[in-house]
Amino acid sequence: MPTVHKTGQALFLGLELATDQLRATIVDESLELVGVESVDFDAELPEYQTQGGIFTTPGDAYTTPVEMWIKGLDLLLEKLSRNHDLSRIKSIGGSAQHALVWWKSTTVPSLSSLDPHVLLHNHFPAHSFSLPNTPTAQDISAHTHALAIEVLLGGPDQMVSRVGTCASASLVAAQLLRVRESWPQDVWARTGRVQLASAFLGSLISGKWMGMGEAEACATGMWVHGANPSSINGGQPGAPGYWDEGVLDIVGGSREEGRRVRGWLGDVDVSGGGRRAGNVSRYLVDRYGFEPDTIVASFTSDSLSSYLSLLPSPNDAVLSFGPMDTLMTPAQHYLPTRLYNLFPHPAQDAGEKRKYIAVLSSRNADVARALVRDMYTKSWSAFDRLVAIVPPGGSIGLDDKLFSFWHLQSDSFPYSYVNGIYRFETGVKVPEFRDLRANPRCLVESQVLSFRVKWSRMLATGVLGTPRKANSTASSSPAPQSQSHARASAHLMSSLGLSFDPYDHTPLPTRLLATGAAANFPSVANLVGDVFNAPVYVPTSQVEAAQITPHRNAPARGFPGRAALGASYVARWVWARDREGMGVGLVGFEEEGRRVLGKRWVATGGALLRTNVNGGGSGTPGGSSGGAGSAVSSSFGASTGVGGGGGRSGLGLGATVFVEEEEDEELERERRERELQERGGIGLGGGVGVIGGGMYGAGGGAFGAGLVGGDLGFGSRMRTQTGSTVDSLGSLTSAGGASAPSTAFTTPDPNMLSAGMAAAANGAGGAVNSPTPLTPVVALPTADGEAQLGLAKVADADLDAFMTYAAIVPEYCRLEGMVIKALA
Repeated sequence: MPTVHKTGQALFLGLELATDQLRATIVDESLELVGVESVDFDAELPEYQTQGGIFTTPGDAYTTPVEMWIKGLDLLLEKLSRNHDLSRIKSIGGSAQHALVWWKSTTVPSLSSLDPHVLLHNHFPAHSFSLPNTPTAQDISAHTHALAIEVLLGGPDQMVSRVGTCASASLVAAQLLRVRESWPQDVWARTGRVQLASAFLGSLISGKWMGMGEAEACATGMWVHGANPSSINGGQPGAPGYWDEGVLDIVGGSREEGRRVRGWLGDVDVSGGGRRAGNVSRYLVDRYGFEPDTIVASFTSDSLSSYLSLLPSPNDAVLSFGPMDTLMTPAQHYLPTRLYNLFPHPAQDAGEKRKYIAVLSSRNADVARALVRDMYTKSWSAFDRLVAIVPPGGSIGLDDKLFSFWHLQSDSFPYSYVNGIYRFETGVKVPEFRDLRANPRCLVESQVLSFRVKWSRMLATGVLGTPRKANSTASSSPAPQSQSHARASAHLMSSLGLSFDPYDHTPLPTRLLATGAAANFPSVANLVGDVFNAPVYVPTSQVEAAQITPHRNAPARGFPGRAALGASYVARWVWARDREGMGVGLVGFEEEGRRVLGKRWVATGGALLRTNVNGGGSGTPGGSSGGAGSAVSSSFGASTGVGGGGGRSGLGLGATVFVEEEEDEELERERRERELQERGGIGLGGGVGVIGGGMYGAGGGAFGAGLVGGDLGFGSRMRTQTGSTVDSLGSLTSAGGASAPSTAFTTPDPNMLSAGMAAAANGAGGAVNSPTPLTPVVALPTADGEAQLGLAKVADADLDAFMTYAAIVPEYCRLEGMVIKALA
């Protein structure tokens, strides 16, 4: 990478400690991208033998070595100093994955007096930590401990009223309790300090112990926010928060140990993140050339930093796909309930009116999608096409919709005790759908509909404030017609047994800002727009990176990570507020970011933001496909790469389904084909693959390819198209040609680099087609207001499609209730 010239305007550095990589992003005063660097743990630190930045061996699964993070920081800083003039960096922001660092109580070198001639990982070797390998956010082994804390506090409602959240495996309180009860006693006894990964990274950068921000403190399950109505301050505005001694005592096992845990956690930064947290350390000044007065802003979690990078407006929702799917939106009030999580905004001034972020989440995300991919399609392109061509609800009928609920991992309320896979046809639980090809569509629908239902229930609490989306056709004053509509809506809700009107789209978000690998799938982007009746936007940097590596959550080489970019935005905002005479006043973070980008848009004559720095190559260094950012390690066996391919290796559940049902399914397929032929129908088409022919086939039948071109009959709105179903037939049928059975179970593995060799080994002749690669989303015509923020429209709203899903919502809610109550 060429060296940046050592003259020019101020620069701002954002750091991101992800599961699979350590990333850095540099922007200038106009928030234009200047530099991107990264360290891939698997490829560049192979001595730790991680997969996707984590251990996958039994006993160490979902843990990661803290020493690897420090050595990765050494490498990253070396790259930054070699390729950039770090004396121009005026401010540094940062973010990190949700994980704990367990420092030993023995003396460690002072952070403020480190020898600049010695690398950081030599200052802090593995034996500096009482728990050298720390659990990551993907670890769910503390779920039972979280439930135990919830029970001791009186249940989910009582826990929420005290600490603002209910049981979750990610709670720091649950992680602490698990270590005390399940790990050797010397781990607990030797611990002298516990830091969240974000505060740990900030401490290494600033050369002093940094406390966690209040947003992350609210996610520990031990912090009482000052605005909580149940706090000792009665929820008065501006009241300080505090650690809940009762929860600390439960975690520690006694009052004495509870106070010890309180000492480990340290103080919480309640400034709001709008001021400098410190200056860069003397170590970084002497070794890498930073200026001594370089500002260090407060660091926060990677999910919140990614949210900040999108600069959402009040009526927006940010949908982030990944190992854990999250839906985040601005909230005006602190009204904690068990329906959602609520965090203080991590970048606001203490003098501002308090702002919050409401978060809905689901752990059953990438793991479930990867498992369905492996069980039914074997390639992401086939997965995408099945989601695209199967009709809403898995059936073209109105009364025979298909529903599925994939709860492979323990989740938070209301799914705390739900585990398993549940499928329903015509309202009856079935072990498998009659047509296996409905599974991908039904899975994605279930995941998105879950967020749509949770959103409506959250809205009813009033936490989001005023109505989210105004009806552009409505008059300013309510008319008698609208009053009668309100009465009809209330009657409809009562008859359906719902607390909201599923046919009313006005309370839903105005825009969906989507990130993560699943947003690169045209079918998924279109489905999200259908369910929420809102246009879907994806960052332009992600749209371009998807043309290189469409299956990865991690950015392609040279493209910025969203959390690192958000951290650089925060660094620039804090620096601007810190400057005397800047005149920023009390402008909020998002408002200031949009102002800066709008000013840049005008100055450049409408030039789009730079999306990458020399980012024309492939993926991660060394061809690594790792990790939480790019792969998921399924609890059913070996690592399941969301980054593409991956056979059925280790997926015992998938293998069992195929072995037990293959013969019956083949007989059933032949029976249906004979019936269609006897009736004079078109039949299943020649050489049926996973997507070819049949009910959803390209060769005709009830749901032919001609309907795909017409957008499922939902009208002519703009939407990103998937690849042709007809073109996919050859790539999805068995490589063995006519000599091999052509069923739903013989789709070739996309990781097979030489399909011809495989065919030869099986004695098959004839030409062999390789799997068709996934065609990712492309940018549709986008308005200037979004384009100047670096957003590209990938799907548009469609009222007819929304109404189709609105009709499904009541039955979805009924079946979901059965699953939760263990009645299914």
